Amino acid sequence: MTNPTHSVTLLTRAGCGLCGVALEQLRRVCGEFGIEPQTLDVDEAAATDPGLRAEYGDRLPVVLLDGREHSYFDVDETRLRADLTR
Repeated sequence: MTNPTHSVTLLTRAGCGLCGVALEQLRRVCGEFGIEPQTLDVDEAAATDPGLRAEYGDRLPVVLLDGREHSYFDVDETRLRADLTR
């Protein structure tokens, strides 16, 4: 059984090639659970939340599941699927 209250956010930045690959993976995996992944550009967010870029800016892309770091650089599809069923 899936939990429709899960949220998945991809932290990204303009020009990040790995971020585009990660977004496609997330769309595919999250689509299996009826979830639309969100994106957040850490450079744009730095205007109001500079800590976000300071914490994650050198490890992009970063996947957040329910606001907590789930994976970075690569989408851990197997683990994400398992966690989305909880």
